[in-house]
Amino acid sequence: MEKIVSLFALFLAAPLIALAQGTPKFSELKPAQPVSVEGNKIEVIEFFWYGCPHCYALEPAVNNWVKGAPKDVVFKRIPATTGGWEELARVYYTLETMNLLEQYHQKVFDAVHKDRLNLGNKKVREEWLAKNGIDTAKYAETEKSFTVATKLQRSKQLTYAYKVDSVPRVFVNGKYYTGAELAGSQANIFTVVDQLIAMSRRETKTSAAPAAPLAQR
Repeated sequence: MEKIVSLFALFLAAPLIALAQGTPKFSELKPAQPVSVEGNKIEVIEFFWYGCPHCYALEPAVNNWVKGAPKDVVFKRIPATTGGWEELARVYYTLETMNLLEQYHQKVFDAVHKDRLNLGNKKVREEWLAKNGIDTAKYAETEKSFTVATKLQRSKQLTYAYKVDSVPRVFVNGKYYTGAELAGSQANIFTVVDQLIAMSRRETKTSAAPAAPLAQR
């Protein structure tokens, strides 16, 4: 029986050992945060900022990973609101509320990093919106809406709860996180994320498993 328990413990700890031995690393969020997914789904959150060059460089890897993500994984992007990042987070949520995010998310990134536009500036932003065929009056109305204000407030709460002080940072199941500074490089981020998903999946199944019946004497 002791041998079986030891083997099980080793099996559960294998991802931790693999991460500790190699370059990819992670950290544990304390306290862990509740996830907003049902059942045995695994929640993966990327905190980012449109003005961050590292987030911009990571975006192709994010998109490629999302396309092949396991079916039990729910991926979410959250624009962090640390420091002066709030204005571009507002852009994200305004476009999302207008159902334009999928079409313009990458274009916002490109505008900031390729075209060197300060979309946090209202005049510059309105010129960019008009140039890209977005109704500036409707955008202004949506930007001031209760829906956007609520989403932005939630983003502030999550940025604080997850202790996000740098981006990009990727969290798995509200408990583990990694980023380039932990993983060793941006190229390693999703290698670590995959390992953390596997570890979280095992933890979820273990916690959900019914307790073994006591042996009768």
